[in-house]
Amino acid sequence: MKKPSKRTKSNLALVDRTKTYDITEAVDLLKKTANTKFVGSVEVHVNTNIDPKKTDQLIRGSVSLSHGTGKKLRVAAFVPESKEEDAKAAGATIVGGEDLIKKIKETEATDFDVAVADTSLMPKLASIAKVLGTRGLMPNPKTGTVGDNISAMIKEIAGGKINFKNDDTANVHVIIGKTDFDADKIIENFKQFLKALQSAKPTGIKGTFLSTITMNSTMGPGIRVKIQ
Repeated sequence: MKKPSKRTKSNLALVDRTKTYDITEAVDLLKKTANTKFVGSVEVHVNTNIDPKKTDQLIRGSVSLSHGTGKKLRVAAFVPESKEEDAKAAGATIVGGEDLIKKIKETEATDFDVAVADTSLMPKLASIAKVLGTRGLMPNPKTGTVGDNISAMIKEIAGGKINFKNDDTANVHVIIGKTDFDADKIIENFKQFLKALQSAKPTGIKGTFLSTITMNSTMGPGIRVKIQ
């Protein structure tokens, strides 16, 4: 087993693993432990009390972060030919219709971070639903990635919109910024995400929805954050 580095040991010593910090303290600690040689991301991991095997307890939502995530997203747009130029002008990096669907079906290559689709193309996406779905890339009306105004959807994503959903272990993982963001920007993004997550509470949950929230920088220690 590989021994932890001096940096890791030093960072762990700064965090009280038995304590739950308020968001201001948590972000202060996060920035102190963000001491890699590169600018890392601000990660948030939420443990929920849902049963991911029950369809009425699944979590899915989106939120536009005021300060973005600091990452330029590669957007794929599934559109009819008449809307291809609009999609490109709005910032989509991959644009196509049935030709793009056919390519993905044959190669299973998905060189993009987010996918949007024109309403008219959704039935045709059924042939690659398994490929996109298992990678969290399937467009969905609930996350604002399916519609008729392709340009608006792409611009919103480029402006800082993120989608979130639970994984198979009832956890939700998102990136809400970069570690070189000002602390107040990280805090504002965090609060916006938390509000959106709480609003996405499934109807099947009657008791406590959120169990724990942990925040960390890339390769940094987990910091427990109070649920507000």
